[in-house]
Amino acid sequence: MKLKEIYDLVVKMGIEHDPRGLEVVQKQLAREKKKIEDLKEEERKEVDPDRYFNPYSDTRVLYGDLDREIKRILVGIDMEIGEVVLADRLGEKGQPIDLIMAHHPEGKATAGLYDVMHLQEDLLHQLGVPINVAEGIMASRIGEVRRGLMPVNHNRAVDAARLLDIPFMCCHTPADNMVTEYVQRKIDEGNCETLGDVVKVLKAIPEYAEAVKTGAGPTIVVGSKERRAGKVFVDMTGGTSGSQDAYAKLAMAGVGTLVVMHISENHRKEAEKQHVNVIIAGHMASDSLGMNLILDEIAKQGVEILTCSGLIRIPR
Repeated sequence: MKLKEIYDLVVKMGIEHDPRGLEVVQKQLAREKKKIEDLKEEERKEVDPDRYFNPYSDTRVLYGDLDREIKRILVGIDMEIGEVVLADRLGEKGQPIDLIMAHHPEGKATAGLYDVMHLQEDLLHQLGVPINVAEGIMASRIGEVRRGLMPVNHNRAVDAARLLDIPFMCCHTPADNMVTEYVQRKIDEGNCETLGDVVKVLKAIPEYAEAVKTGAGPTIVVGSKERRAGKVFVDMTGGTSGSQDAYAKLAMAGVGTLVVMHISENHRKEAEKQHVNVIIAGHMASDSLGMNLILDEIAKQGVEILTCSGLIRIPR
């Protein structure tokens, strides 16, 4: 496959499996196009042209000619300078790497991570939270994340890839969309009555079963296995953790249990205060599942996949 074909496939799969639905994503892209076209010519030069077709600012080709032929990819959760050097060493040992693919964003995709958090507003709205309330409670958190990213030296790994002339891309929200849809469907099909039932469904998924072996499997952090789950919401996409104020709104909207990749202690305490059960599915296992669903489609085209940096590769 050419690098552009891989990039286009990643974006396409992200859109097709976006939990907001195709219509919402298309409206977002239309608004973005109009916003760009309304800019003055000088301002338009500063706009990333990918925004016309890619609604996920945390997913980008960071280095490399889009027409470059890709036969072997080195994929991992966090692909930083060490992994870039690893890719170069593999080439020296007879396994040339044509593309480095990270899950977590690097380079300009890191700088744009905050922008995909607006996705969470639409998810809250779908659950019954008024859109004005959803946007209001997310605004300060999005601003906080944006400011927090400003001092980050986010281009280090991209610079290393450029010096070694190895194409580099990242695939964040599209993979998170994939795992969100997949896990929500499995839990819904499982007709889970208790938190223990939810954990059982999760552990039946191979990536989570592997994570159990390393002590990073599904864990109940608010509630107990005997508690009734109620309405289960899988919250695994939208850039990074949202606002603590969301838990009260989720409880009012009827959500009984959240299934998440990870949760901060402050967020956990707020969920407990609002009597919302929380199950941590596992960060690396969840990221691996989302990436695997995308990598399977790439592998079907004859591209060889090598994995590292915490990615549990289980083809389907």
